[in-house]
Amino acid sequence: MVAVEKKTRVLIVDDSAFMRKVLEEIIRTDPKMEVVGQAKDGREALTMAASLQPDVMTMDINMPRMDGLEATQHIMTENPRPIVIVSSESREGAASTLRALELGAIDFVTKPSSGIDLDMKNVREDLLRKLKMAAKVRVVRTAVRSDAATAQEARPQVQSSRESGSVEARFPLVVIAASTGGPATLMRLMPCFPKNFPAAVVLVQHMPATFTSQLSVQLAEVATIRVKDAEANEALTPGTFYVCPGSHHLRISLAGRLRLDDGPRISGYRPCADVTFESAAAYAGANLVGVVLTGMGNDGAQGVQAVKAGRGWVLAQDEASSVIFGMPAEAIRTGAVDQVVGIDEMYAAIEKYVDSISRPTQPVGSR
Repeated sequence: MVAVEKKTRVLIVDDSAFMRKVLEEIIRTDPKMEVVGQAKDGREALTMAASLQPDVMTMDINMPRMDGLEATQHIMTENPRPIVIVSSESREGAASTLRALELGAIDFVTKPSSGIDLDMKNVREDLLRKLKMAAKVRVVRTAVRSDAATAQEARPQVQSSRESGSVEARFPLVVIAASTGGPATLMRLMPCFPKNFPAAVVLVQHMPATFTSQLSVQLAEVATIRVKDAEANEALTPGTFYVCPGSHHLRISLAGRLRLDDGPRISGYRPCADVTFESAAAYAGANLVGVVLTGMGNDGAQGVQAVKAGRGWVLAQDEASSVIFGMPAEAIRTGAVDQVVGIDEMYAAIEKYVDSISRPTQPVGSR
């Protein structure tokens, strides 16, 4: 007797009957997925999520009675289910989507900006891929965000003792790569960086430009370190956290300036973390910390090998704290990763190596 493969069960949540129909048509094109219900607002979503126990949900944001943010918060607190946000790419849509990701949603797909003539078929492949991926994630009840002030008080302050003038004395650089699960993970990590952090930090997060711009705003809300969108030709400065625009690749010149390139995707990614890691390794050498956080795919795996070859230090997020262990796992597989740590221990691991650069008499690990 041949076993029947279990289909991925999807609950659609959207106040637009047209959009619910389009989403259902897209999902039904995949024989391994089925739509088990449709809710037209957040309240219906709560009831149907509890009764149907879907494997994954699509969630609109702007709905009557209860919007997608409130619904996501309730679901992730009371009856955790994997949620994929179906969002507008407007500034307001980006802000709401990032809030939903912070509340525990797994990922998002963007609606085309063509008004009433929505053609969701343009995002068919993206939607189906993300629904399948999200359905496999083991979700947990959303944790309360840690208090930034408490985190800062509990942390020893690192003071830079660098001198200017030589390559050996160049200030440290931290490059962070993230994809699926990155925004919520970064919201936990950001409060740990102090205002006087003696390194420059560059973030490469896979998402469209509207979303990375909004991400920098929301990261700044919980940070004490200066946070900004990376701009072409600006010089790296310690104590600054640069967010790479989602529309560009980011490279670091040998003079320590940011180069933005809006060319085609590299290895399927734009921004591509590999190119940032590789240029950062050429610039910073042993003064570089490469960090690979949660994400789907293998971006960063090639780049961390360049970091290691340049005598830098490589950290990867562990599986237990990753939403998706794809990128960290691929980096670890290369043999270039020096430490695998949970997200709550990540800042301490970064700080320890940055401190060892600022104070060369205190080496880290096998450096």
